[in-house]
Amino acid sequence: MKHLFFLNKYFIKYKWRVIPGVLFVVISNIFGVVPAQVIGHAFNLITENIAIYRLYNGFDRQEIVYDIFGYSLLFFGVLILFLYLLRGLFLFFMRQTIILMSRHIEFDMKNEIYAHYQKLSLGFYRRNNTGDLMNRATEDVNRVRMYVGPAIMYAINTTVLFCLVIYFMFSVNSTLAIYALLPLPILVIAIYYVNTIINQKSEKIQEQLSRLSSFVQERFSGIRVMKSYVRESHAQEIFAEESNAYKRNSMGLVKVQAFFYPTMLLLVGISTILTIYIGGKQVIDGAITPGNIAEFIVYVNQLTFPVTMLGWVTTLVQRAAASQKRINEFLHLHPDIKSGKEEISLNGNITFQNVSFTYADTGIEAIKEVSFEVKKGQFLAIIGKTGSGKSTLANLLMRMYDITSGEILIDGKPLGTLDLQEYRSQIGFVPQEVFLFSDSIKNNIAFGLNTVTDLQVEQAAKDAAVYYNIVGFDQQFETMLGERGITLSGGQKQRVSIARALIKEPQMLVFDDCLSAVDTKTEEEILSNLGRLMNGRTSILIAHRISTIKNADKILVLDEGRIVEQGTHLELLKHGGAYAELYQNQLLEEENL
Repeated sequence: MKHLFFLNKYFIKYKWRVIPGVLFVVISNIFGVVPAQVIGHAFNLITENIAIYRLYNGFDRQEIVYDIFGYSLLFFGVLILFLYLLRGLFLFFMRQTIILMSRHIEFDMKNEIYAHYQKLSLGFYRRNNTGDLMNRATEDVNRVRMYVGPAIMYAINTTVLFCLVIYFMFSVNSTLAIYALLPLPILVIAIYYVNTIINQKSEKIQEQLSRLSSFVQERFSGIRVMKSYVRESHAQEIFAEESNAYKRNSMGLVKVQAFFYPTMLLLVGISTILTIYIGGKQVIDGAITPGNIAEFIVYVNQLTFPVTMLGWVTTLVQRAAASQKRINEFLHLHPDIKSGKEEISLNGNITFQNVSFTYADTGIEAIKEVSFEVKKGQFLAIIGKTGSGKSTLANLLMRMYDITSGEILIDGKPLGTLDLQEYRSQIGFVPQEVFLFSDSIKNNIAFGLNTVTDLQVEQAAKDAAVYYNIVGFDQQFETMLGERGITLSGGQKQRVSIARALIKEPQMLVFDDCLSAVDTKTEEEILSNLGRLMNGRTSILIAHRISTIKNADKILVLDEGRIVEQGTHLELLKHGGAYAELYQNQLLEEENL
């Protein structure tokens, strides 16, 4: 239960729904218990009037007794009906307050989880798979909602009804009440034992469901690769294995519940038998009336539903506790990257001073004592072999990760002190892995701005050399893209991603090898447009092809996380080092093509 204490803040927030809800529970149960007493009186009336009716057998008064008897039964019947109508009315009010409150809490929790996910750093998403993150924000939240709504509602209802029934039982006859409630201690022990099993199995079920969700999400995202390698059957086999594991865990929980519920009903049945047997003796001794036995039987039957609900509520609470524990694991995480407070109007001066960086999750030292400087308006290019640390440099500049040692200065100010949102809003970043949303092309290009005109979108598309591709579609800029932009080719996706960066008119532009799928002619057109757009603004371009970066003001050559050479294109060729060797190799490749 300690994990569920997290929800107390919501109960305080919605206290004016909780308090009336509890009040409606109490009132509805009062109107539910009182009919038992009415039934007891009616039963006594029947037994007494039958004796009087027979006593006047053969006399005219017998008809009068019959009429009085009939009107009395009608009165009791109408009274019971009226009491149950009132109970139903307050049950409606109870659900309108408590169940609606649970929906409000569900809404708040999903928003809190999503907002917290967005605060967490890039490293968090490297360590956790998407399916598990989604499952905690959907399936786990739904199970918690079942706790704050139905579980709490029925728990309060059961508690109030138990208290009222036991009070009225002991007020009638304490001996009969004790015998009627005798099976309860056994029930408490059974619930305590079953709770432990339910909790363990619920956690296993949730973990397996996360694995299943992650598997499905990943396979659907990579469906193109799946079909290309004809691995549908293999994926189906793995899915069947994971599904069977989930089914086995779920069936284990169902078996526990299947044993638990009949046991509870058996104990309630024993209570009824004891009530009739002991009650009969009490009637013979003259301690109670036959109507009291009828009243007790109604009480015992009224306990049947709450006792059954007790098992269901127990399951809901245990599953909610397991789900809330999983949610809390992420909500209690603090982002690795904490924004500074210093605001900045970005000029574009960048300084790296002995910067080193090691990935915490793998232990790989990607950047080693890197130092360089870029002045405002300069065009910096970074080149190197795969795995040399180029993309890591871009991520450090965007502060997706914090450096392990050294210092990064932006316009002379430490990067860690800057307000992250304001800093990033002034940068146009095109990542190596292009990601487009399942939305229109227009909305994908305008993603970085709150308000944008059609002319701005069209101009950005022209600057990214993708305008004529887009207008060739039937719906042009309103064309809807599939998941991850699957509607477009690789080169088109890269250019739409570039247009998304250019429409911001950023003070600094960072291209992380985003021209790899673009042909040479289109690349030259894009670079020519960039030269015009980024005049007086800092540009950083990471590339594999030297033809892309030969006009850069400064070129950094990376190898195994270190800068092995830096200078202009001509200076590096004259030096005859790694850059010159790379240039010669690419020339040979082009000649062979």
